[in-house]
Amino acid sequence: MRRSRIGWLSPSSALLLAGLALAPPALALDEERQSELTHLVRQDCGSCHGLTLRGGLGGPLVPQTLRDIDSDALADVILDGVPGTPMPPWRGLLSQAEARWIADRLKEGFPK
Repeated sequence: MRRSRIGWLSPSSALLLAGLALAPPALALDEERQSELTHLVRQDCGSCHGLTLRGGLGGPLVPQTLRDIDSDALADVILDGVPGTPMPPWRGLLSQAEARWIADRLKEGFPK
């Protein structure tokens, strides 16, 4: 067996690890955390965006209004907020992967 530059890893193992490192961050969230995030969005985000996420003080967070917004850009808004508006930053409470998971779910229709 030929050694890779990573030492003891075979070339195929090194390739597999590289692929895992590039996997979408949402895949790393377990079912319990997804449930917690769903509750957070429904309650905390829903307090401004409406409990059905169809709008309130904040705009609607439904697929029709988010379809032209890139998921990474939406995750950045979740993490950093929008200065000069009531939209707060959530970076201290959410990771990049969690914000991306929320953004992806919002774009496809948020679960109940």
